[in-house]
Amino acid sequence: MSSIIHNSKRYLLPFIMVAIAASISSCSSSPTSHSIDSEAPAPANTTTPQISSPSPTQNPPAATSKATTRKMTNVTLYTSDLQCQELIPQKISVPAEEPVTGAVGKILEERDTSDFNLSGYRVNVENGVATIDLRLSPQSKRQLVSLSSCEQFALFGSLRKTLTSNPQWDIKEVRFTEQGKEVIL
Repeated sequence: MSSIIHNSKRYLLPFIMVAIAASISSCSSSPTSHSIDSEAPAPANTTTPQISSPSPTQNPPAATSKATTRKMTNVTLYTSDLQCQELIPQKISVPAEEPVTGAVGKILEERDTSDFNLSGYRVNVENGVATIDLRLSPQSKRQLVSLSSCEQFALFGSLRKTLTSNPQWDIKEVRFTEQGKEVIL
């Protein structure tokens, strides 16, 4: 009888080890397969934005490589202080091909807020007169006429001072329009 128990132990121990190993492997397989299943949609979801992202992502590197080959020029940009009392100069680099448009774009980037959004702008310079045509976003909750005097100073004052104070542009006057209609300040 002791021999039967000894033989049983001899076969039972490997059987238990195999059962434990199978149990452990099935436990780790199950989370792994769940993990794979839960990760499988994630790459699909991630891939979808990446499919649309590569175009913009690929374009900026091309633009970046163009920017590195493009000639840049330094200009003086004027921005308002916090109290809207004075315009503070700062040097920035803009593409030499379109320095006026680049400077205007930098100023307008700073003026977008949650309730005042511009969707675009155009800059036209003729005979020393710069005309900046602003395009208000349809989602903008506020209009140009609803800007406070401080906001008007920060936006229009910054643009006017920047364009007239960079002598290389030879701009004497700055006019503002909204979709072609003159903005009266």
